[in-house]
Amino acid sequence: MSTVEDRLHALGYVIPEPLRLPPGLVLPFPWVRVVGNRAYISGHGPTNADGSLADPLGKVGGEVTQDQAFLAARLAGLAILGSLKRELGSLERIACWTRVFGMVNSAPGFNRQPAVINGFTELILAAFGQERGMHARSAVGMAELPFDIPVEIEGEVELFPRDA
Repeated sequence: MSTVEDRLHALGYVIPEPLRLPPGLVLPFPWVRVVGNRAYISGHGPTNADGSLADPLGKVGGEVTQDQAFLAARLAGLAILGSLKRELGSLERIACWTRVFGMVNSAPGFNRQPAVINGFTELILAAFGQERGMHARSAVGMAELPFDIPVEIEGEVELFPRDA
């Protein structure tokens, strides 16, 4: 039986390093907060393997195409998996994905946010399988996102008990 990381590796995906924040920026919250058997995931944007913000930046339906935003949603998913791995020690602690909230930096008139966030959902389903990866989800348009990123995603997972 392969692990989540084995499946990601087989698909050619790399879990990135932690986000490299711009100089002087301090975030007064954790990327992942574990409470009981839940892990709550703060909003993540698309990052490169080295932890830098991934291009392109800008509004989807404007400077960023829908296809580019789909790939950005996948990169945001990989960033989330990196934060979960660092906090949990192993992605195998995740029993299932429960909820995902996808935000798309949308140009006026762009209304294909669900198609963009499918980049994230398809990654999670490929890595975790249907039973563990299926999640409730929202995908909405935003007027702006931090650092002009095209996509930001947050979520929640249920964890296996420590003694399981």
